[in-house]
Amino acid sequence: MSTAGERSDTTLTTAAVPGPGPDTTGATTRRAALDGIPEPACPTAVSTDDARTLSVALFARLRALEEGTPEYAYVRNTLIELNLSLVKFAARRFRNRAEPTEDIIQVGTIGLIKAIDRFDPDRTVDFSAFALPTIVGEMKRFFRDTSWAVRVPRRLQELRIDLAKAADVLEQRLGRRPTRAELAAELHLTEEEVSEGQLAAHGYAARSLDVPAGDEESTPGAGARHLSSSEPSYELIESLTALRPLLARLDDRDRRILELRFGEELTQAEIGHRIGLSQMHVSRLLTRILGELKDDLLGEGTAAGD
Repeated sequence: MSTAGERSDTTLTTAAVPGPGPDTTGATTRRAALDGIPEPACPTAVSTDDARTLSVALFARLRALEEGTPEYAYVRNTLIELNLSLVKFAARRFRNRAEPTEDIIQVGTIGLIKAIDRFDPDRTVDFSAFALPTIVGEMKRFFRDTSWAVRVPRRLQELRIDLAKAADVLEQRLGRRPTRAELAAELHLTEEEVSEGQLAAHGYAARSLDVPAGDEESTPGAGARHLSSSEPSYELIESLTALRPLLARLDDRDRRILELRFGEELTQAEIGHRIGLSQMHVSRLLTRILGELKDDLLGEGTAAGD
């Protein structure tokens, strides 16, 4: 992944849109772009609630503008600035990584831009719920591409993770470390492909040549046992732990709606039928509940950052 190139692209994207003339022309362009929508003096300083409300209006306005025009670029850039708090919130998950926080935020901003370009305002989905997986995914790709001591093809990077997961599953099932043939059968690969993946895994981490020959880390075969892969369950546990006290504050009806929507995965219409409300009322309630939960999470993130 060419991080330097993407940083350059992102910097150009999020920069202020140059006006074709003096400041008065720039002000005219902004007024034409917003078409009556209030102009935020400093988009990055807008509160979470105001940013959500303003984003809804700006997404509708963005759809009405022609791509490539100064007005379109201004509205798009304003949306990026308004939602940068999502990137900072997602970056907190990776605060213990060796990479600088500024680089993680820069990569996450690329994910935010992709989410803005792909978002459909007609869908009954809050933008933050749509954007966060894209932002986090972009950060994870960044770590996957930059964490290797030796550059190997992405196919082999992904194969290494699959081999590690399959080896753990088979070890639990068999009570011992699986053979190459057993790994190949589990993953529907040839033994040659498994061998190639195991060889590529040695490029994930480099060892110092100064390590004593008798050190445990230098024992043949010990290295493969210490190579680890990302465990998504840890992030899920962290998120659930943060949400638990927030969910406890909700009343019974709000918790019931969340249970039906995300526990039983019912549609809004089905939820309304269950609790005796219209689909539109359920949609408004879900938007409010999820907005309050996000505000509380982002608020906690800001307090921690301070």
